[in-house]
Amino acid sequence: MGVAGRAADADGLRCKCHAPRFDGFIDSLGIARNTLTDRLRRLENAGLLQRRPYQSEPVRHEYLPTDKGRDFFGVLAAINAWGDRWLTDDDGIPVVMHHTACDHDTQAKVVCSSCGEPLHHQDVAVRTGPGYPARLLDSPDVQARFATGGPPERVANA
Repeated sequence: MGVAGRAADADGLRCKCHAPRFDGFIDSLGIARNTLTDRLRRLENAGLLQRRPYQSEPVRHEYLPTDKGRDFFGVLAAINAWGDRWLTDDDGIPVVMHHTACDHDTQAKVVCSSCGEPLHHQDVAVRTGPGYPARLLDSPDVQARFATGGPPERVANA
């Protein structure tokens, strides 16, 4: 995932809706200006944010999510749910997601796009897709990794 996979960069996307301007990011993240500039530049270069001027004297910009950045929300929500389960201390979860459409607090859940059932690693098989690099298909490592292609074997206590 590269640039967007860094937790520090994900913070920028997480707060972008509420404070899309540089000073708003500074206030909500509490990081040095040069650090924020670097993170925003990486997110912009990765195509997750677009920078748009909102003031000309002096020039100031707001950072808005692109379609690619908005699609990344599901990844952030899944990471947030994982953190709530595995990293929360006795004080409780630090951030609550509230689904405004149904007016309930929620957490991300990864489900099958066909049947709607939750996806678990032991229930998913992977195979090469049409975009897999053809030059790698003959590699023994690749062939071993994608050997089964069928239903996965059940692993006890997985």
